[in-house]
Amino acid sequence: MNYWQEEIETLPHEQLRNYQLKKLRETVSRAGLSPFYRELFRRHGLQADSLGSIEDIRKFPFTCKNDLREQYPFGLLTVSTDETIRMHCTSGTTGNPVAVLHSRKDLHSWANLVARSLFAAGTRHTDIFQNSSGYGLFTGGLGFQNGAEMLGCLAIPAGAGNSRRQIKIMQDFGTTCLHAVPSYLGRLHSVFAELGLDPIRDTRLKRLFIGAEPHSEETRQRIQNLYGCKAFNSFGMTEMNGPGVAFECEYQNGMHLWEDCYLVEIVHPETLEPVPDGEVGELVLTTLDREAMPIIRYRTRDLTRILPGTCPCGRSSCRIDRITGRSDDMFIIKGCNVFPIQIERILMRINEIGSDYLIVLDSNEEGDFMMIQAELKSDSFSDEFKKLEGLRKKIASEVRDEVQVTPVVQLVAPDSLPKTDGKAVRVKDLRKN
Repeated sequence: MNYWQEEIETLPHEQLRNYQLKKLRETVSRAGLSPFYRELFRRHGLQADSLGSIEDIRKFPFTCKNDLREQYPFGLLTVSTDETIRMHCTSGTTGNPVAVLHSRKDLHSWANLVARSLFAAGTRHTDIFQNSSGYGLFTGGLGFQNGAEMLGCLAIPAGAGNSRRQIKIMQDFGTTCLHAVPSYLGRLHSVFAELGLDPIRDTRLKRLFIGAEPHSEETRQRIQNLYGCKAFNSFGMTEMNGPGVAFECEYQNGMHLWEDCYLVEIVHPETLEPVPDGEVGELVLTTLDREAMPIIRYRTRDLTRILPGTCPCGRSSCRIDRITGRSDDMFIIKGCNVFPIQIERILMRINEIGSDYLIVLDSNEEGDFMMIQAELKSDSFSDEFKKLEGLRKKIASEVRDEVQVTPVVQLVAPDSLPKTDGKAVRVKDLRKN
């Protein structure tokens, strides 16, 4: 099936803006049917007629994660619960989770976006798509499953973990496309090695799809080298459906954000004022094609920028850069602002270091300190003190130059750090407040 929807994906800029304005007015009208937005709009004297242009979206207040938690479970619904057919939610480890309910139309629209995304990256109905995401309440499982099926692929719901079974499925069914979180692909490669296999030689993999975790270009390049094929970045979040919000095409020069379904803003994380295209800021999204639960000006906390220029693929939607981190992921150590991805870039450039690492923040009688625990590759693991000491000094020096803080560096055995089937935990803060 052809998911190159030219009439939408190549709309000239002016026509796209007019289309967005029409959809935005419809979205604001629909959002006003929910208890939350009805009261919010009344308090601020706002309605669909307040939108004379796309820029007038700035008249509307932001929606934050706490708003969604406070409205749990049904305060954002614009339809009766009888008209919803699925719910996804975040983990909600503290307080209420963020729950998003979908109508039948919402699920079709979401699957269509994922199918368009996969097609843009070169996937076709003849491909065999293996999904190693967790299913259930996590959106990466069913989100990619439904999109791959809509595209016409043989879609295999392998689920998370069980690496030996993942590899057997790849070999037995000739998997050509694999979706996984970046941190898992490093661990999976080590299982290939344990089995005496090489994914380049012993599978039919042609493309990988990675997302759900902020990761550096160095990590992407390492994954591509390990598997011998392109790894495409993607962006999604539960509040905006899940996967399929933005996706790289075959040119891998930024993620196309589907502007017919989302209105994008980039704002300064502190002033909340818009920043110019090309400048990094916080991504703010408004749904334009959500029926059961539209969301207006959602602060994602993800940091990115709109890339200048056009893409050779012909798609006219804006492209966003890889997510460089989250505004709430930043930690302060010895007065310096640090993002975990800054540490990752350094580690992934060092051949002896494996795929997993952990940043531990703690304190002692001398104050706060940062410890980096980094797994060595199997062929680099050694008891030779001089070799390990030289590597520790190299990492500490490069981190100090990058973030102005000298860390304690621990080089640990392969596969010794705690593992999870979901998103990797990169920072553990043990400091006492």
